[in-house]
Amino acid sequence: MTSYLEFEKPIAELEARIAELRAAAEGDDVDISSELQRLELKSADLLASTYSSLTPWQKTRVARHPARPHFRDYVEYAFDEFIPLGGDRYYGDDEAIMGGLASLDGRRVVLIGHEKGHDTESRLKHNFGMGKPEGYRKAIRLMELAGRFGLPVVTLVDTSGAFPGVEAEERGQAEAIARSTEACLALPVPMVATIVGEGGSGGAVALASAERVLMLEHSVYSVISPEGCASILWRTAEKAADAAEAMKVTAQHLQQLGVIDRIVPEPVGGAHRDPGATAEALAAAIGEELDALSDLAPAELRRLREERFLRIGEG
Repeated sequence: MTSYLEFEKPIAELEARIAELRAAAEGDDVDISSELQRLELKSADLLASTYSSLTPWQKTRVARHPARPHFRDYVEYAFDEFIPLGGDRYYGDDEAIMGGLASLDGRRVVLIGHEKGHDTESRLKHNFGMGKPEGYRKAIRLMELAGRFGLPVVTLVDTSGAFPGVEAEERGQAEAIARSTEACLALPVPMVATIVGEGGSGGAVALASAERVLMLEHSVYSVISPEGCASILWRTAEKAADAAEAMKVTAQHLQQLGVIDRIVPEPVGGAHRDPGATAEALAAAIGEELDALSDLAPAELRRLREERFLRIGEG
C-alpha cells in the first residue's frame, strides 16, 4: 500500500477512486474500461506535474519517505554480490553504516553507506541511519582496505546526521567524522559518492568527500536540517519550508553551486514508487563515473578532489 505525503492528497484521492472502480467492476457485466483509462491517465498526468515542480521542502519530504530505498535495497537491486564486513577493530560494529566488498556490473568495488531501516524494528537496529564513531571508523577501515587492494570506493549517503548522543561524543564522534573525511580525500583509488536520500551535516560529508558526487533527483544535501535551521534563525521549526528554500538543499540547486557533479533521474513520483528502476539508473551512472576515473593515477585523483572542493560556490 502506497504511503502518501501531504502534498500528494489529490493523487491519493484519484488513485483511491480508481481502486474503487476496479473493485466494483469485478464480477460486474458493466464495461467501465474507458472511465478507468481516463482516470488512470489523469492520475499519471497529475503525478508527473506535481513532481516536476516540487518545492525544496516537498523534496525534503520525498527524500525522507519511509518507503524510499535504502542501502540494503540498492545492494539487492544494483549489485551482483555483496560480502558484508563489520566492526571497527576498536569498539564494535555500527549497523547505521554498512559496508563490504561488492560487484557492480562485474567490477569489484568497496561499498559503504548508511542504512535507515524500513520498519520500527529495523530502524531501531540501524539507529535510523545515524552513524556512531565506530561506524565512521569502520568506513575508514574499509577505505584503507580499498586502497591496499586497488578497489574503487562507492558510497551511498542517506542520513539526517551523525548520532548526537552523549555516548557517541564520549567515544570521539567529531574525531571519527574528521578522520573519515580525511580518509576519503586521501584515497589512492577512484571514489564515487551518491546522496540517495538525506545528506545531513558532517555525518554525510564523512562519506561523500569524493572526486565525483552524485545525487538522486529528489534527494537533499545540507549542513543542517531545515527544522534545525529554522529553530536557530526563527526560533520555531514551523519555518522549515522557508529554511529549505533559503539553504538550497535540492540536487538542482547544489549542481548549480558546484557542490555535486551529476543528478540521477528518479522514476516519476519518486524512488519509492519504483526502487528497481531507481537502482538500475543509479548503477548505470556510477558505472559511467568509475569508467571515467579508472585510468587516473592516485595523485591525479587527490588533485581532482581538492580542486572540486575549492571550486564550490564559484558558479
